[in-house]
Amino acid sequence: MADDEFERALSYSNSALSMLKRGRVPPYPQFYELFYVYATGVNSALNERINAVYSDRGMPKMERVENLYNEFLKAREVDERINAVSELMSKNIDSMQTAIHDASESAESYSGSLQQASTSLDGDIDPSALRALTQHLLSETKQMQETNKELEKRLENSRDDVTLLQHDLEEMRRESMTDSLTQIYNRKCFDQQLNKRILEAQKNGTPLCLIILDIDHFKNFNDKFGHQTGDQVLRLVAMTLSANTKGKDMAARYGGEEFAIILPDIELKDAARLSDTIRKTIQSKELLKRSTNEKLGRITASFGVARLGESDNATSLIERADRALYAAKRSGRNRTVAEDDKLMLTQSAA
Repeated sequence: MADDEFERALSYSNSALSMLKRGRVPPYPQFYELFYVYATGVNSALNERINAVYSDRGMPKMERVENLYNEFLKAREVDERINAVSELMSKNIDSMQTAIHDASESAESYSGSLQQASTSLDGDIDPSALRALTQHLLSETKQMQETNKELEKRLENSRDDVTLLQHDLEEMRRESMTDSLTQIYNRKCFDQQLNKRILEAQKNGTPLCLIILDIDHFKNFNDKFGHQTGDQVLRLVAMTLSANTKGKDMAARYGGEEFAIILPDIELKDAARLSDTIRKTIQSKELLKRSTNEKLGRITASFGVARLGESDNATSLIERADRALYAAKRSGRNRTVAEDDKLMLTQSAA
């Protein structure tokens, strides 16, 4: 590496670390990469977004930094991997087509030899000519057998390769729809599934409920114990949601410390009951600092629950669940409020 190239890379690295320190963003590899790319200036759209984040009261929220990474780097990485797999898949298909074409030509040649032999046998043929014809047919048959074996081998290899590529594509599809920190579905997947479930419910005339929850005083965990503890809180809540959803239910990280649960085929009172069960389960878990086993306190969350109406779309359903959530937060947090709750109706009228 030339000296000037080394100095340039070192300068980018120092700039990235400076930005991380300035924004109090933990220097995890993905965030370091994000700000290193920013320092290089190769992505003007990314730079504009980061500049806007830092100009907004100077301190970026973790959620916004994560969203920038997912949008500009993680998504690009997935796209590149998909393109690479697609190219390999295309090559395998071409190889299979070539193998089938070669086998087809060999079969046509063999068929022609049989037809020629049949014509020869129709007339008088002396023993020496018959022996020669027999030897020729045996040679052609052996060649055909070898061609078939080669075709089987090539198709078998291609089939194995395609199976591996299909696995890779499925893994990438899963990654693109999974929140990297909590390992539950991400906002992108939530948006897709909510629209899908709304259409199904409206078509079939079945109920659908939505829960939105927010971890109470989450910022305190980050400020007091650090972002790693905050991440532990997010993962613990996500695990609790996953353990309490089943079938068509879907839990997702909605953004930052907010989560959402889509509940098809369930009425509002049952969704509120499930919501409160999850709330109590979260509250029952005591957070420990892994390095010292120090008790850091209990986690609580506030929940809002809404039921799909006849004229609802995703936006209006989310808005009503949000209003129920904020009614729960205004009422002291660590509680569940459904949209038909008297508490919410009273606050809405005030």
